Amino acid sequence: MSKLQFYEKRTIRLQNVLIGKADLDSEDEVNFEILIEKMKTFIKVKGAVQVGPLIQYTRTFTNKNGEADMEISFMLQCNKGIHSVEKPFSFRPLLRVVDCLYCRYIGPEEHMKYAHDKIDLEAFESGIELGNECYMIYVDRDEEKETVVTDVFVPRLEKGRIQHE
Repeated sequence: MSKLQFYEKRTIRLQNVLIGKADLDSEDEVNFEILIEKMKTFIKVKGAVQVGPLIQYTRTFTNKNGEADMEISFMLQCNKGIHSVEKPFSFRPLLRVVDCLYCRYIGPEEHMKYAHDKIDLEAFESGIELGNECYMIYVDRDEEKETVVTDVFVPRLEKGRIQHE
C-alpha cells in the first residue's frame, strides 16, 4: 500500500463541530492535550457524543507587527448541535471547505510532514496557489506497528482568497 495517496478537488465536510482555539499568545506553556480533553469533557457535559476523529486546523498569517504568525485550533464533531458555547470554544453546525488538495499519509508519525510536502510539490508542478490553511484529520493510530493514518486537506487559493462554502 502506498504511504502517500494524493488527490485534487476534494471537499472537507464536517457537521456539529466544536472548535477549541489554542492560545498561542499565553504566557503559560501551551498544552494541546489539556485543550482536547477539555473539549471532550465539554461535549459530554452538554449531553452529546463525539463522532469521528480529531481534526487539527492550522492557519498562517502576518500579524499586526508584520511578523509571521500561526493559529491552531482543534475540532471534534458531535452527534448533535451544542448551544450556549463559551470561549475558548466555538461551535459550527456545518463546516464545508471546497476545492482542496488532499493527501492521505500512512506511516510513522515523525514522517507525517511528507504529506504536506507532497501537496506542496503537486501544487507547484501544477501551478496551483495554495491558501494559508490546513486541516489534518487523525484517522487512525496503530501502536503496535507505530504508524498513523492522517488525511491532510489544503484549500486552493482562488482569486486572492480561500473559497469556503
